[in-house]
Amino acid sequence: MVSGFGYQAIISIFSHLVFIGISWWALQALNYDKFIRGSHVVQARVLFILLSIAIGSIVSNFFLDYLLWSQQLPLIFQ
Repeated sequence: MVSGFGYQAIISIFSHLVFIGISWWALQALNYDKFIRGSHVVQARVLFILLSIAIGSIVSNFFLDYLLWSQQLPLIFQ
């Protein structure tokens, strides 16, 4: 039973990292240079990183919830 939690932790970490990477890649398509003030480039990059983490975490949580629910679905018919 405890080893199941280990696998779930590995899947969760991997899922979060993958979806954060995908959101980072997707946000690269935005032309955010128009919204940046001249001397605030570092702040814009930090905001970009935080947005990637937030979007990636939300999508990953949805994916992990969906995976858990699909595994629990056969329990209805027992």
